[in-house]
Amino acid sequence: MPDPALVLLVGPAGARKSTFARRQFRPTEVLSSDACRALVADREDDQRATRDAFEVLHLVAAKRLARRRLTVVDATNTLPSARRPLLALARAHGVPAVAIVFDLPEPVLQDQNRRRRRRAARVTPPAAPPASRPPAPAP
Repeated sequence: MPDPALVLLVGPAGARKSTFARRQFRPTEVLSSDACRALVADREDDQRATRDAFEVLHLVAAKRLARRRLTVVDATNTLPSARRPLLALARAHGVPAVAIVFDLPEPVLQDQNRRRRRRAARVTPPAAPPASRPPAPAP
């Protein structure tokens, strides 16, 4: 694996991209679209936050590549339109782009997604109303 590089994990939901990323890369090297959704919306599965999440992901990827840091994007990346801006970032920063493609049989993906939904149902608490916060002090 070249270092620095932009590594795109490519595959559908349930292909175990995140598991692979956790096992093969440092946590600081991996930019997860799910984690970015959680950053902006407090939930990894809030699809309404996708646009904002990818804005954050692309910003952090650009900053890491500018510092010549290995950067792994953990997202489906299955559509050329999703990969295009990431490949442009790699080119702009003069680093190679590498794709790791996860091509699993459909029954395996379906089983994995069923397990994921069961895990999420066990660990996801109901949404709580936002806590009231005192106003921020004036600068």
